[in-house]
Amino acid sequence: MPGVQNVSAAETQYQKAVFAGGCFWCMQPPFEKLKGVIKVTAGYTGGLETNPTYENYAEKGFVEAIEVVYDPKQISYDQLLDIFWHQINPTDAGGQFVDRGPQYRSGIFYETDEQKQTAEQSKAKLAASGVFKTPIVTGISKATKFYPAEDYHQDYYKTHSFKYKFYRLNSGRDAFLKKTWGKAEGH
Repeated sequence: MPGVQNVSAAETQYQKAVFAGGCFWCMQPPFEKLKGVIKVTAGYTGGLETNPTYENYAEKGFVEAIEVVYDPKQISYDQLLDIFWHQINPTDAGGQFVDRGPQYRSGIFYETDEQKQTAEQSKAKLAASGVFKTPIVTGISKATKFYPAEDYHQDYYKTHSFKYKFYRLNSGRDAFLKKTWGKAEGH
């Protein structure tokens, strides 16, 4: 992962992107390896209450998501969206792969009007591409407060490598990505 750094509010040259793509463990690795990505945090967003935990985030209306802090001088929001689309099944409204339920739905949570417009254009481009024969149902919503998940969920693919690989292999994600894009886990 490119030099993980603490990101303060004063570092205004960085921007944030928030994506939900089912299991947040599976969403971190493809973004962490990108040049210009400063930090990727697993967490919860989109709920109506406060302080979700792994035990109660679903009942509070949150989804599993990642927050990507990036340097727009090195990587664009549009490039991040392209990576995002290549991690999910954007036609599945019931969750992602083996993970079912609204807490695993896919979504883009925009921070600015520019991000909203870029996300809508990206979604329309994907829909027009013909890659998917059914409608793209991934939502595009205004970002709400993002709550980092518990420490043991951060970089799970590194800290629990064997369990992560077993889960990932059996989730159906990689088979879908390979069938759809020709390779698994990103570009």
